[in-house]
Amino acid sequence: MVAVPSKYRHLPTAEELPDSDETPVDNELQNDIPNILLNLLRSIWAERTDWFWGVDMGVYYEPNIEEPQKSKCIVPDGFLALGVPRYIGEGGRLSYVMWEESVLPILALEVVSHKYNGEYDIKLAKYEELGILYYVIYNYLSGRRGLYKKHQSLEVYKLVNGKYELLPSVALIQEKGEAMGQMVWMPEIGLGIGCEQGVRDNYRQELVYWYDLQGIRYLTAEERAEKSEERADQEQQQKERLAVYLRSIGIDPDRV
Repeated sequence: MVAVPSKYRHLPTAEELPDSDETPVDNELQNDIPNILLNLLRSIWAERTDWFWGVDMGVYYEPNIEEPQKSKCIVPDGFLALGVPRYIGEGGRLSYVMWEESVLPILALEVVSHKYNGEYDIKLAKYEELGILYYVIYNYLSGRRGLYKKHQSLEVYKLVNGKYELLPSVALIQEKGEAMGQMVWMPEIGLGIGCEQGVRDNYRQELVYWYDLQGIRYLTAEERAEKSEERADQEQQQKERLAVYLRSIGIDPDRV
């Protein structure tokens, strides 16, 4: 990251910088996956106010004093910063400006584009240069087609001595002994990130989620609501069975 000389009294503010690169996503997952992770964090870290997850938001890392519009920026599909205010005002952040935040994101996420956009080389090199600790790539085309089909669905790179190293993943096993996905634990964040089959909008597909240290996936709001309904139904069924039994032995359940 380029150091800014202290002689400059004015640095471009978020209001002076473009808040979008105006590049449209080319598949729904580039929006869906970062937003799934954001909504999960809102539940997992509901009591915390020291984190920020950006979705398709510019991360400005080098200011241009004379022409703020030309300040250097990269736009991850998603990124996580720790040790920054969760909320900064009613409108929230327009972009993530390094010289205002003074905290480098700890994780950057890219979902491989239908038309390859440098996730495995150009962007990897840039995140490495910036010093972002974790770089996560999700490739929904893994094993099927494309120049990079031999890559895993989910790859997590960690910065070690200034260079990214691909971290080994842990296989997630179902009760029947079948593999259902993979996960990588990130101790500096206190979360694992992984992928497995899930249901979204009544459609089953592989998605990216957060996990705890035991490899247990954090459930989405929809899944938690469904679980709650299932428990309520089970409790009602138990009450009805008990009422039937009591009546069979001559006891009025309404008087018990």
